[in-house]
Amino acid sequence: MARMILALQPDGVQQSALEALIDAQHDPSSPEYHRWLTPETFAERFGVSQSDVDQVVAWLNGQGFTVEEVPAGRRSILFSGTAEQVQAAFHTPIRVYRAGRELHHANASDPLIPEALAGVVAGPVTLHDFRRQPLHALMEPAPQFTYGRSHYMAPADFATIYDVAPLYSSGVDGTGQTIAIVGRTNIRLSDVQTFRSMFGLPVNNPVIVVNGPNPGIVSQGEEGEADLDVQWAGAVAPKATIKLVVSASTASTDGVDLSAQYIVSNNLAPVMSTSFGSCEASMGAAERTFYNNLWQQAAAQGITTLISSGDSGAAGCDSPSATPGTGGQAVNGLCSTPYSVCVGGTEFNEGGNPGLYWSAGNNASTAASALSYIPEVAWNESGANGGSGLWATGGGASAYYSKPAWQSGPGVPADGKRDVPDVSLSAAAHGGYLVEIEGSTWVCSGTSAASPSFAGLMALVNQHTGSSQGNANTTLYALARAAANAGPAVFHGATGGNNSVPGVTGFTAGPNYNQATGLGSADAFLLVNHWRDVIATPALSLSVSPATANVAPGAKATATVTVGVSGGFNSAVALSASGLPSGVTSAFAPASLAAPGSGSGALTLTVTPNAAPGSYPLTITATGGSLSKTAKVTLSIPPVFTLTANVSGLTIAPGASGAVTITTRPGSGFNSSISFSAPGLATGVTAAFAPASIAAPGSGQSTLTLTVAPRTTAGTYTLTIAGNGGEVTKTVSVSLTILGPPTFTLGASPASLSLAPGGSGTIQFTAAPQNGFNSTVTLSAGALPPGISAKFSGMQMAVQAATSAALANYTITVTGTGAGVSPSPARIVTVNVGRFALMAAPSSATLARGKTAPIALRATVTNGFSAPLSLSVTGLPKGVTASFSPATIANAASGSATLTLSAAAAASVGTQTITVSAASGGVSQSARIALKVQ
Repeated sequence: MARMILALQPDGVQQSALEALIDAQHDPSSPEYHRWLTPETFAERFGVSQSDVDQVVAWLNGQGFTVEEVPAGRRSILFSGTAEQVQAAFHTPIRVYRAGRELHHANASDPLIPEALAGVVAGPVTLHDFRRQPLHALMEPAPQFTYGRSHYMAPADFATIYDVAPLYSSGVDGTGQTIAIVGRTNIRLSDVQTFRSMFGLPVNNPVIVVNGPNPGIVSQGEEGEADLDVQWAGAVAPKATIKLVVSASTASTDGVDLSAQYIVSNNLAPVMSTSFGSCEASMGAAERTFYNNLWQQAAAQGITTLISSGDSGAAGCDSPSATPGTGGQAVNGLCSTPYSVCVGGTEFNEGGNPGLYWSAGNNASTAASALSYIPEVAWNESGANGGSGLWATGGGASAYYSKPAWQSGPGVPADGKRDVPDVSLSAAAHGGYLVEIEGSTWVCSGTSAASPSFAGLMALVNQHTGSSQGNANTTLYALARAAANAGPAVFHGATGGNNSVPGVTGFTAGPNYNQATGLGSADAFLLVNHWRDVIATPALSLSVSPATANVAPGAKATATVTVGVSGGFNSAVALSASGLPSGVTSAFAPASLAAPGSGSGALTLTVTPNAAPGSYPLTITATGGSLSKTAKVTLSIPPVFTLTANVSGLTIAPGASGAVTITTRPGSGFNSSISFSAPGLATGVTAAFAPASIAAPGSGQSTLTLTVAPRTTAGTYTLTIAGNGGEVTKTVSVSLTILGPPTFTLGASPASLSLAPGGSGTIQFTAAPQNGFNSTVTLSAGALPPGISAKFSGMQMAVQAATSAALANYTITVTGTGAGVSPSPARIVTVNVGRFALMAAPSSATLARGKTAPIALRATVTNGFSAPLSLSVTGLPKGVTASFSPATIANAASGSATLTLSAAAAASVGTQTITVSAASGGVSQSARIALKVQ
């Protein structure tokens, strides 16, 4: 049992989201309009999750099956196995049944799914080899195509009857379009070539796509179906690419299912036709789920799916060759979903005067003989209407699908059910379709001929509109509603007839919608050229607020630009401004709005100081796709004046006042009085202008007096002075400093002393006045540490460390007082008491007369003593001199010096001890050096 299909079931949230998306994709007012998905994006958004797929695949593998493919879309799985494996895995016996003279394999009961997988698995689509019914009949015609009362259709006849010929004349012929045909047998390419040559069609070989094993040519009946579909889809759209997808049927799966799935999963064409049927009531739940999911995916990808309505009249569960019908009213379950276009059949009704519609002979190059459109009735050549069997157009109400929102209009039953067919074309043997099969010319009838022919019409619609249409029913029914309101008569309503057949009462045809012929057949020229009539034209709207901008030179103004889209417009929109005068620039933020193009942005107009005054009409333009929309904005640049202040900053103490002189000078064309204000004053500050305004033409001066209240908070503020006149406001800024109470800060140099016990030093203090402080400052010290004494002389403090002072770091708090003010915090200085000793290296030296000798000097310290040391030497022999480098060690803790001894030529010879001393703060330490002069 090869290539079985396991239908998967998305969750309810996904399903609701997909239904909403498909509605939006077919709604011209939606931003999602015609934004079709790819199979991959469909899988990401609406397919069963990869983890769930992996779980199902693992289960299938565990049952011994071979998983062959997970089609794009992730709503089904292809797998193969044996009947024994199927019986074990799905708990249903596979048995052999006799049906008439044929033996078939089929499952004896509904397959069962493991409970763990039931949430995502709908079940196997089929587990039998009962085939879907090809919806056509064949008969071999007389040599003449027009003979007596028989008039068979050549492609040019179809073009005349259904008004396609004017489209060909305007270049609408299927160029650039592709139609996919669902098939399960291969064909002879030579038959297509002969057909196109015989009827004057351009050379255009079909593409044969073999999906899986090549079945070859299964039978003449199967081959006739494929030839009919391929030849007539290409006859109506002669320059379209026709792709026949061929899948071999297996013991478990119909090739129709495999080919349909291949077309959708590979996004093979924007139009596809299926000329097979199955009784809706006989299809299992998984089978219906599979086709509803598949056509739903096709609609989301923009594929128009056309399916024959059936050839058994209202008795959709009976074979067309049976009589009477025993299954009651039923429809083709492949076309009854809400996502496919179901194509029924009509019959030409010449009214006993065929010469009015057919010529006596055929055109030599096209074999055409039709003269004009021929009135139509519902196709019914069954035994109930003078024919045989149940041969009549299929139609009725679905037993499973509710009525979609788009199926409304005159004649549509208020039954709450999906009604079929949607449209029709000729399907009767009375005016059958000429087809080339195995080198002979045959006549075909049935709705199998109507579906591929209407697929050809949809290819012409796609070419003309430049877009795939997805579920075309949304527009087909809208066109019918428009026609009922005096719109173009796109459809030929049937003038009568019905699809009642022996044993089953059907439905009566008429000018409005009916369940025998749907909306009727189509006038192709009107269908194609008025397709967009019921689709809102993509449009842009643009508004700017405010529409008037008064901007003085040197200033900016901002307006809001709003873009709206409608009618399916879906493109990025760029914003621009034109008509700008010299000295004016524009900027948009953002500069463009991403697709679908709706949104708002800010327009900033910047006017430079030298821009000329005047009123300027500006044009704001929104451009997207092939559309643009403009809006007007008036830019007014008024004449201006200058406003200056005589100072950039002003300092005022609390309780005092200060003044600023304001000067105005009118520019060219300015002639107005100017009034003054000082907005945003600090709390406690008042302003008075004298005068309060300058008379026209606006040239003059005003004194601004600022008064600061006594307790106003100190600080520096920005004072804004404004002049307003002639619709122009100018401002100038002045820095206003409000002083705090008079005070001073106390500084000390140095702020730290290092003394040896018994040593002394001084610290010089300075007072820096603030806020107008002007007084003598007296210094005092707090409690002094033991061993430390201090005396003040003016701003100087002398510090003495007693010889008994402990080695330590001490702090002295010094307070300055003046005019009753003692700023806090007081000044704190530090005294470091430590010791130092002087070291000489070497401690003895030999000095030749006329030579020099260096001796390194350094201090050793205790407790971080760091004061500078002054150096001296005593006890030098006669004729010997000494020098220090440097003369003072700047920091006893880290510094050093070099003593250089020099002996004159007549220096006294002999050995003598010299003493090197280092002094700091009155304390001295020495080192002795034994010097030998020779």
